[in-house]
Amino acid sequence: MNYINEDIFPKNYKHLDVEKKIIQEWNKENLYSNFNPDTTKKIFSVDTPPPTASGYLHIGHVFSYSHQDFIVRFRRMRGEEIFYPMGWDDNGLPTERRVQDYFNVKCDPEEKSVENILDKIEENKKNSSALKVSRNNFIELCHIVTTEDEKVFKELFMKIALSVDWNHEYTTIQDLPRELAQKSFIDLYEKGFVYNTDSPSLWDPEFQTAVAQAEIEDREMPGAFHDIRFQTDSGESFIISTTRPELLAACVGVAAHPEDKRFKHLIGKNAVTPLFGIKVPIFGSELVDMEKGTGILMVCTFGDNVDVQWWQENNLDTRIIVNKYGRLDEVDFGSKGWESKSPEEANIYYSRISGKNLKQAKTEIVEMLSNKDNFEDEPALVGKPKEITHSVRFYERSKTPLEILSTRQWFVKLMDKKELLIEKSNQIDWHPDFMRKRFENWTENLQFDWCISRQRFFGVPFPLWYKLDQFLKPDYNNPIVANMSDLPVDPAEDTPLGYSESDRGKPNGFIGEKDVFDTWFTSSLTPQIGGKWDKDDNFLDKVFPYDIRPQSHEIIRTWAFYTVVKSALHHNEIPWKNVIISGWVLDPDRKKMSKSKGNVVVPNDLIETYGADAVRYWAANARLGSDTANEEQIFKVGKKLVVKLFNASKFVLNGAPESIDIKNITEPLDLSTVHLFNEYLDQITKNMENFQFSEALNKLEDFFWNYFTDNYIELVKNRSKFNDYGQKTVSGLTTLRLILENLLKLFAPFIPMITEEIWGWVYRDNNVNYQSIHFEKWPEKINLNFKDFNSEPLIIAREAIGAVRKEKTNLGLSLGAEVKKVSLIINKDIQSILNNVIDDIKDASRSQSIVIKTGSQEGIRASID
Repeated sequence: MNYINEDIFPKNYKHLDVEKKIIQEWNKENLYSNFNPDTTKKIFSVDTPPPTASGYLHIGHVFSYSHQDFIVRFRRMRGEEIFYPMGWDDNGLPTERRVQDYFNVKCDPEEKSVENILDKIEENKKNSSALKVSRNNFIELCHIVTTEDEKVFKELFMKIALSVDWNHEYTTIQDLPRELAQKSFIDLYEKGFVYNTDSPSLWDPEFQTAVAQAEIEDREMPGAFHDIRFQTDSGESFIISTTRPELLAACVGVAAHPEDKRFKHLIGKNAVTPLFGIKVPIFGSELVDMEKGTGILMVCTFGDNVDVQWWQENNLDTRIIVNKYGRLDEVDFGSKGWESKSPEEANIYYSRISGKNLKQAKTEIVEMLSNKDNFEDEPALVGKPKEITHSVRFYERSKTPLEILSTRQWFVKLMDKKELLIEKSNQIDWHPDFMRKRFENWTENLQFDWCISRQRFFGVPFPLWYKLDQFLKPDYNNPIVANMSDLPVDPAEDTPLGYSESDRGKPNGFIGEKDVFDTWFTSSLTPQIGGKWDKDDNFLDKVFPYDIRPQSHEIIRTWAFYTVVKSALHHNEIPWKNVIISGWVLDPDRKKMSKSKGNVVVPNDLIETYGADAVRYWAANARLGSDTANEEQIFKVGKKLVVKLFNASKFVLNGAPESIDIKNITEPLDLSTVHLFNEYLDQITKNMENFQFSEALNKLEDFFWNYFTDNYIELVKNRSKFNDYGQKTVSGLTTLRLILENLLKLFAPFIPMITEEIWGWVYRDNNVNYQSIHFEKWPEKINLNFKDFNSEPLIIAREAIGAVRKEKTNLGLSLGAEVKKVSLIINKDIQSILNNVIDDIKDASRSQSIVIKTGSQEGIRASID
């Protein structure tokens, strides 16, 4: 029998050197980029999240992307064909903001393009004001920034050993994704699922774009109730309590609960707004909360969603005073729709707030309402404002509260599809299952159709043009839709069929749609983009529905929801069979890490200090759906595991047989160890099959530390390494190597660098057909004739050697100290089992003799002479 020589082992484990070498080997061998769509094997497809290409990746990205890689590596070792693409989401608002800040520029579509835009920016460096650049130059700058960001992102993902198929890398602004996004729109348009209308929409004054309901977050903000006295046109008075007095000029009605005895008699009458003298109807609505404020409300266009509903249901007038910049527009009281009891006074009052932002306008109008000189009797403001904390809606990336403005936008019809979407969700397995409820709750509580148009520049444009009449008025109801064969198109540069560029913007000519798609409109197509929808020999049919969608829980309402929408509306199908939900990474104060909060940790330092395997180990300790803290102690434990595996492998492999013949495993302790390994293997495999990688790792570590390294190796060390006991030695050596190799395979999905390194010691240099451990077969049950032995001999031997160690510690002896005699006091029921492994226990105890005594009722006790 030939044995492995220790010359092949490095002295120490230097994680940076090893990890760099391993990555280079994988790249050279193109290890993970060989997906075969025509395989006869089962395809396991992953709808990978495309991270936003803006700025940098933080530890939260490493956390969640490692989770999907654990699953992928397991499935690959199970013999499945892996489709594991990676994309970059580079056309969103964050990219535009980053470009504006990075280059100190501002996009102005009226500006002319220049060839040397970077030179112009360099010239403008001394100027504090932003340089105005054309739409094309701005897009050019966006491409420059995202290209560089994506290189850095890819480098980090390779550092943490993601086994991505980089042959299927894409960006959402490339030709194919743009083509498929436009194809998606045209398909929905032809099915009657999209429409455009001028209607109240959520608007962010900071980013100056419409936003969707799913992009909103509520934040607790300080505010105040202002009690304002209104009068009816018959002279009765009542008090409205409002947090938004700055919208007084936009008041179009007053609402009270029809059962509220205080105001029931006012319903059907008209109220007159203070300062502006506009007559507005008082109507009843059961939506009014009688306990909130004074129980009677001012209805404005538009303060909130309920205002929109009342405006529609009661056919109220429209008075919009807030513009897209979050400032108050000019208004002419006395003109149509702005009739007033005293137009001149109303215009004087309004002139004091016209052009101001909303905060300035609030201060000014509160001063006017509290000034008695502005009223015949007493001021309209009753008492001082009452300070409160209330929930205010924001676009999730903005610092400015949202407004509701009447703008022309494109929408996908969803309000009539809630049942369909919930039905699709129920066909998907959610991990953990309770996350399904978040999807259902979001769907059931939808208040708007999906607004998909954005007033931005770096994005996928709508494939549309509009005819102009002789007065240059666009025909929005009959858009000119691009032909599928012409996609992708840019309506700002391309012309529709039947027109020439000279017709652009001319009477009876055309204009191109200026808006671009909401970034989620493209991101929700990741299954179709990865699957090359209708582009590549039914490629999509081979990977769709995908096996898993890994993502975090806060974007269930956006990415998961919209992807289900697209799949249902395009294919009447679910996009994936399983959704794998990760939690958040929390800072030491248990707060979510995010770029906006400035509390993120950049992972490169952690990788430098502890190694990629240790960082992955930290990520693997988190259960799906559960938040985890960025605790340095876990990284240290991960590094300790890697070093222990390194050292244990050197010990086991040094002098081990070059080949494994399981028929050589004959000794009771060895058979028992294999039997126990089989039991652990079964549980670990089931955990991995159910995407419970954290539970799998916990079981794996339990066996590795508590049985294999700390006990079995110590028990068998003497007869396998330091003495030749003939067949007993061969049995021990064989078992050690067999268990180690299986453990390496089990650890491989979690800590792929160290396992690849150790595997290479034995196999890479000795085999021209070397196969990476990550393409080895996942361990299967080791079939031995256990001769009626089960796991008990190892468990009892572990307990016995533990009792000896405890007694040595009590006597102040080192664990390796040699002693003359050890007595084991045991329960007689285990005596026959103990007898089978007593020689190994004696050797591990470093005792000249060992005596078994019965009499213990609780476990095993040891005494030393």
